[in-house]
Amino acid sequence: MGFVIWSIAGFVSGSIPFSLIVGWIARRGDIRAQGDHNPGAWNVMRAAGWQWGLLALLLDYLKGAIPVGMAWFFAGFDGWEITVVALSPILGHMFSPWLKFRGGKAVATTFGVWTGLTIGAGPTILGLLLAVFFIVLQSSGWAVIIAFMLFGIFLKRSYLPSFPEFGLIWLGNYALLIWKHRSELECWPEFRPSILTWAHSLFARRSS
Repeated sequence: MGFVIWSIAGFVSGSIPFSLIVGWIARRGDIRAQGDHNPGAWNVMRAAGWQWGLLALLLDYLKGAIPVGMAWFFAGFDGWEITVVALSPILGHMFSPWLKFRGGKAVATTFGVWTGLTIGAGPTILGLLLAVFFIVLQSSGWAVIIAFMLFGIFLKRSYLPSFPEFGLIWLGNYALLIWKHRSELECWPEFRPSILTWAHSLFARRSS
């Protein structure tokens, strides 16, 4: 039953609304009045600048990385037990009881969870994929969903043969990300105009 304690600890850790706390310290206001009204680090950046946003991002990241990393590497949980523990900080962030169960989208916390499981490999690949799709697509929601789908292919090739529980963690994480980004997924993804212009000019040069 030790994993229950770790799962509760992960949920409580994830539920702490660090971005709201940092935003309040920086601006004495509610960051949910900014941007997409999400209680996350990007709105801290919009409201208070990149330094405060980076602090909020780091705290949201650590609240996933620390409990999951300790449970995986030190407490020795695996199988379905580590699946529950790994998803608990994400659930805590998305459905924080401190925010009437209306939390953030848990992208930074997702990075933390996969750091806790894979050290540097997982977050590096996921970060590169996100960077590409944030540049290419207009919708940040679609960028997250497509990048995380491709991240699943990386996990399948690199980790699932040895750690099949990572597949369950990825599946649960993916379902939660889709749910939280559902309003942004109502329309089909579109390329940024600058990307379309660049692609058109490249095609024109090769055709000439």
